[in-house]
Amino acid sequence: MEKIESVIFDWGGVLIDDPAPSRLRYCAEALTVCEEDLAGAFNRFAPDFQKGAISEDLFWQKVCVELSVPPPKRRSLWADGFDAAYVPRPDMFAMAAALQRQGCKTAVLSNTEVPAMDYFHRMRYDMFDVLVFSCAEGTRKPELRIYGIAVEKLGSPPGRTVYIDDDPKYIDAASQAGLNAILFETIDQVKNALSPYLACGFTAGYDHGPLRKDIDGFQNISQPQ
Repeated sequence: MEKIESVIFDWGGVLIDDPAPSRLRYCAEALTVCEEDLAGAFNRFAPDFQKGAISEDLFWQKVCVELSVPPPKRRSLWADGFDAAYVPRPDMFAMAAALQRQGCKTAVLSNTEVPAMDYFHRMRYDMFDVLVFSCAEGTRKPELRIYGIAVEKLGSPPGRTVYIDDDPKYIDAASQAGLNAILFETIDQVKNALSPYLACGFTAGYDHGPLRKDIDGFQNISQPQ
C-alpha cells in the first residue's frame, strides 16, 4: 500500500447531511407542485445545471415550463432551498482539519450548482486545500475527468489519494480513476476505513501516531462558522 498524501471529501452526504430531500421539499412548496413531479424535472435538467452549462434562471425556466407553473420570482430559490436544507456534520469537518494539521492535503469534490458553491465559499471553511465543484469544471461525477482534475490540483497521484463519498456510483468511478475509495456509512466506519492508510504514514513526513490520536479526538474540535 502506497503512502497517502491526500484525502478528498464529498460534500453532500459526507460533510453535511444529504440536502436533496429537504431542498426538494422546500422548492416544491415554493412552486406549489408535488415533490414527485419536481424530482422528475430536477433529474432531467440537473446535469446541465451542475456542469454550469445553464444558469439558475434558465434551469427554473425549463423546470417550470415542464410543470406548467410560473418561474420563481425570488433572487435564488435554489440558494434559499439549500440554506434551509444545510445541516453540517461538525465531526467530519473536524476530521478534515485534523488531517490537514498533520500534513495531509485535503479537498472537497462535489456535484454542485453555482448557488451552492457560492454558499460554500461564504462559509469560509479553511480545512480544505483544494475545492473542486462540478459547476466550475464543466464535468461531474461519475465522469472520470473530474477525479483527474481533483488529483491534479492536489498534486497527488491517484494511488496516494483517498476519496470518501456516500454514493456507490461515485465510489466505483473513483476506483476506476485509480483512487483509494471509501464508501461513507458512518463517521466511525470512515475512521476505521482510514486506519490502514494512516498506518502507512504521510509523505509530508509526519508520524501517523499523533494523526491517529488527533482524528480519534476530533469530536472536540469546533467547526468554523
